[in-house]
Amino acid sequence: MQARVLTFNTLYKGEARARMGVLAEMIERSEYDVVCLQEVISWRVLSLLRRAAPSYPHVAYAPLFPLVRGGLVTLSRHPVTRRHFVHYVPARPARPEWLLGKGALFTRIRLPGGHLTVVNTHLSANLDMDWSPSNVYTRVEQAELRRLAAAVDRIPKTEPLVAMGDFNVPRDSPYFADFVSATGLRDAFGGDTEPTFRPDYAEIGAIDQLLVRPGMEAKTRLVFKEKARLPGGRSTVLSDHYGIEASLTVRNG
Repeated sequence: MQARVLTFNTLYKGEARARMGVLAEMIERSEYDVVCLQEVISWRVLSLLRRAAPSYPHVAYAPLFPLVRGGLVTLSRHPVTRRHFVHYVPARPARPEWLLGKGALFTRIRLPGGHLTVVNTHLSANLDMDWSPSNVYTRVEQAELRRLAAAVDRIPKTEPLVAMGDFNVPRDSPYFADFVSATGLRDAFGGDTEPTFRPDYAEIGAIDQLLVRPGMEAKTRLVFKEKARLPGGRSTVLSDHYGIEASLTVRNG
């Protein structure tokens, strides 16, 4: 079984609709089988995305009126056979992102060669950009990773699975390593710490992740590094993040 996938934090603020229109046109012309997006918060932006990318008729998300729950949307060119949302329990300190109902969107997709479970997630932000053990946001993220690990563990081990999204946790963090160990997943980047958050915005590092189960190979590449042209002719970056694309191959199972 083979699949091409993309994960991308789309950046909800600024010229979100214009940038999303350009992104939709790009993925419509792409060869991706599955696209996981974060920060698709507005129903209007989601509707624009669906109109502009009609070759992805299968769309998974969870409603949270008047928002899209967690800002998570998964697009697929292949049938979706199951979907469910795992909600992260809000933990103090109180902050605006509580309103999003952050969590993880699990989607089971029927590909030509078999089924694939796709996990699309966006963890809470570390507003201090301090991932030391004593930091309050570190403890929030650790609790969310434990909940995510428990949810991944409920998926049968024989099921090919890829987990991706904006983890908001640097790849070289010890508690990200703990998550990888607890789930039995494999970091598709092999620990490489090339930034996935644009350094000209902030020096945060590799906080977007893509992990696969044993028996799966993943060839990854960062995308959307260059500026794109918006309607009207102005050029801008699509987001404060880079995207991650991967070619997946299941060797067995």
